[in-house]
This record gives sequence, structure tokens and C-alpha cells, in this order.
Amino acid sequence: MSPTITTSSEANGNVSAATARAAASAAATAEAAGPQPVTMAKALNTALADAMSADSSVLVFGEDVGMLGGVFRITDGLTATFGEQRCFDTPLAESGIVGMAVGMAINGMRPVIEMQFDAFAYPAFEQIVSHVAKMHNRTKGMVKLPMVIRIPYGGGIGGVEHHCDSSESYYAHTAGLKVYTPATVADGYRMLREAIDSDDPVVFMEPKKMYWTKDSVDLAELRSSHEERTTAGAGSEGRAAVARPGTDATLIAYGPSVPTALAAAEAAALEGRSLEVIDVRTIVPFDDDTVCESVRRTGRAVVIAEAHGFASVSSEIVARVQERCFHHLAAPIRRVTGFDVPYPAPKLEKYYLPGVDRILDAVDDLQWED
Repeated sequence: MSPTITTSSEANGNVSAATARAAASAAATAEAAGPQPVTMAKALNTALADAMSADSSVLVFGEDVGMLGGVFRITDGLTATFGEQRCFDTPLAESGIVGMAVGMAINGMRPVIEMQFDAFAYPAFEQIVSHVAKMHNRTKGMVKLPMVIRIPYGGGIGGVEHHCDSSESYYAHTAGLKVYTPATVADGYRMLREAIDSDDPVVFMEPKKMYWTKDSVDLAELRSSHEERTTAGAGSEGRAAVARPGTDATLIAYGPSVPTALAAAEAAALEGRSLEVIDVRTIVPFDDDTVCESVRRTGRAVVIAEAHGFASVSSEIVARVQERCFHHLAAPIRRVTGFDVPYPAPKLEKYYLPGVDRILDAVDDLQWED
């Protein structure tokens, strides 16, 4: 049974013990100072713990996020550290989860909710579109909804339909929502902290196949940097990153497609072709400046995404780049996406998902004079 929820003001009276436990946890992490091999799952888990430690109004709930620690263990240890008032399980009712989060956000809390898998969020879609996205505008700015909807998404894990959808286009199309998707371990930490700090609702798309990827990062330094950026009012929102510099063509990708684009650029380099890779990072807001600066310089572009190509985020990126870079393009912009069919069975997903060969074929089709 889910615990009784206190208001933010009531929670403040009970937060000292939880804060002490969280501080001890943060201190333990800080003991391993310096860059360490860290998975994206650990970075996200640390971001949640740090946010909950820093702000008593932050709480986490959803299906199996409590004692189990989440299907992918992203919330592991949060209930033990902060108690069932701050991290707890809910019934299997996604619409109810989102609806409860809306009420909490209106009343001063900062809920972070998890949809176990991408397609599991569809029963809550009406709540997200009708209330989460519109409340701020509906109330003429008087009511804010500082909430984060965490959605594990994308393929590459051998899952079946309802477990491997790329649903980002639905949310990107809905005015009033921000849409983030990290592609590196460090960005997993940074962007989740920024999403939780945001006064606007954020749909936080987490690439499932990247949960277990490792990078050498310093979590203590990331924590310190976040505090400094928060004080300075700076962050990653609306800023794409140049994941790999290049001169011949630009590969534009986000989330789970970024490592695929990087692998394609590495393969292209062996053939003497220099490809720049842009990591979009925040789909909404979108960084036109960084993306278009790259395309104007290289004159060619390929957009890569796991989602279906029709009426998608990749479609929007092509339109935006074409409108802003038309006179700099040496060839039409190409796309490499998932096919316009329902997500296939596990043994077939390698044919469905964008791969290095498909990307290199698209690059070869960019009307090279040689």
C-alpha cells in the first residue's frame, strides 16, 4: 500500500533524518573522488539522490520504483535513504500516477515520476497533453508544474512491442512540454538535475540500451558544477553538443542514436571522410544555432533517429535545417530512421534500427562530385 503523502510544509518537519541519510550517501560517493567508470544508470540514480537531498519537495514515485529500485534499478536505494514518504510505489495506473503528480506540483512539490517503459505511458497521454502541458498557459502563468516524467525509451535491448517504442515525437509536438534525452553518462546526471530544477514540466527520455554504458566521470565534480551553474543561471537546456568534429558532412542525432552516429563517423574516417556528429540533447527547446552552424560549414547533413520517419522529430529537424541552411546545402538532407512499421520481434530489431551501414549509405548518397 502506498504511504500517505504529506504536503511540502509538513514534509519539512520530517526531513532532517532523511537529509542526514542523504548527506551520508553523498559523502560516501564523494570519497571516491576523481574520474571513475560510471554507468548512465548510476549517474541518473545519483542525480535523483542529489536532487532529493538538496530539496525536500522533490519526491519519486511510480511502479516498482520503491523497494525494487525500478525495473532498470535507476531508483535503487532511494527508499532506504529517504524513506517511503519520498520514494514509493504506486498502483499499476499510469493515468493516476500522472494525475497525482499534477496535483502535487500545483501544491508546491517537485514530483519525479517513472513510466516503466515507453509505451506504458500511453494510458497517461491524455493527462499529459490536457493538463501537464497546458496548466501554466491555462492559468495565465499563475500555476507552474515543476514535474519530470521519466520515460525509458528506444530499442536495442531485445524487448518486444510496448517495451521499445520511440515516442518522443508525441511529446515534442505538444506545446508546453520540454523534452530532454541524454546520450552520455555525464549528460544523464547534468540534464536530469536541470529537468528537476525546471519550473516547467519535462518529459525526460532515457535511452534504455545506454543504461549500462560506462564513461569515466567524476560524480563529485558533476555535483559541484551543477551547483555552480544553478547559481549562475546556466545549464544544458536548448544547447546541442558537437560530439565529434568534422568537415565533410554533419550527422544529427539524439539519445540512443548518438553512439550509432559516432560509430558511423569512425568508420567513415577509415575511408577518408570526415563527419561531424551533433548531439541534439534537448529536443524541446531545440538548438537551431549549433545544428545549423555545423550544416552551413559542412554543406551536407544526415539526420538519424530510431523512431519512425513519418511525421517525426527527424522530419522537424530536416525542415528546420532546410529553412535556415538552404543556400549552404550541396545536397538534399537525408534521414536514417526506424521503418514505418510497429516495433519488430527481438530477432529482427537489428534490421529495423539505424545502423552504421545504413548511415554510410545515406552519406554516400549526398551527391559527392567524386
